[in-house]
Amino acid sequence: MKQLIHIEIYMNQELEEDKGGFYMSIIEVKGLSKTFRVKQKEKGIKGSIKAIFKPKYKSKKAVNDISFSVEKGEILAFIGPNGAGKSTTIKMLTGILYPTKGDISISGICPQTDRKKLAYKIGCVFGQKEQLWIHLTPYDNFKFFGAIYDIPEEVVEKRISEYNEIFELDEFINTPVRSLSLGQRMICEIVASLIHEPEILFLDEPTIGLDPVIKEKIRVFIKRLNKEKKTTIFLTSHDVGDIEKLCKRVIIINDGKIVLDDTMENLKYHYLNKKIVEAKMNTKINLDEADGITILKDKDYNLKIEVDLTKKSISDAIKLLDPDKIIDINISNTPLETIISSIYKGSKK
Repeated sequence: MKQLIHIEIYMNQELEEDKGGFYMSIIEVKGLSKTFRVKQKEKGIKGSIKAIFKPKYKSKKAVNDISFSVEKGEILAFIGPNGAGKSTTIKMLTGILYPTKGDISISGICPQTDRKKLAYKIGCVFGQKEQLWIHLTPYDNFKFFGAIYDIPEEVVEKRISEYNEIFELDEFINTPVRSLSLGQRMICEIVASLIHEPEILFLDEPTIGLDPVIKEKIRVFIKRLNKEKKTTIFLTSHDVGDIEKLCKRVIIINDGKIVLDDTMENLKYHYLNKKIVEAKMNTKINLDEADGITILKDKDYNLKIEVDLTKKSISDAIKLLDPDKIIDINISNTPLETIISSIYKGSKK
């Protein structure tokens, strides 16, 4: 982040072993809460004038007493709907915000008291916020970030060369960032965040708005980074594909509270076992609901069904539609927001 430019960065320190000889959890969060004071709006002209001189505030709890830990080398999905508290949590973990109460340890460091030390341990990529200087080329940005972290020039060059090979940066590495496509810029954001080889990489919507080819390239790289360098990945995303293909564990947060902390395998079995099939037919067909098939829309030549994969396969569902009559077809996951909503409703019962 650009804030790093204005701070002194301490030298990296090795993660210490605990008394039992094993590494502690690389992220420890206990009883974390964050409350904001929000100014209340008054109705009418008199209310507006009064609000200027005697404003009223109300408290809004964005994060409400959450606790969790992340092991070194884990890829964790930290997900939830908009306004759930994800970004606030990440900002507290990275030292941008101070918690109202609770304790945080990132690689043995308190983000609020030792943010300078923490800067060497973490890398951050926010899908909708730039950290690159747009008037510089990616190459100049990478060199610049290497200098910030006091990395020897030959080491920076070696790392740029490695990432160049992985992401095929040659085509645009010397083009000003402002002229890059969204996908190219996002790749460069990731490379910039990894120049100092952090232990933990925070990814906030890293594939938002990207085409499928770039998404897959980024996913493959994240898995490779995790496997080869044991980098811990803390991921937030609304893309079910990101979560399915990368993560073994999922934490779901809603209204500032953790409503689910489970393995991806269990989440898939209980909540990601349905697919949405949308088909455009060349003739009207009469489809009856069957075991594992729910009709969501049947109008004219357009058909939309939900398939329960625990009861019926996609191929069997398509056979019911009569493949010879299909003009176009699209198969998608149940929207993540729907899944989160159903989990949250279940937790309220």
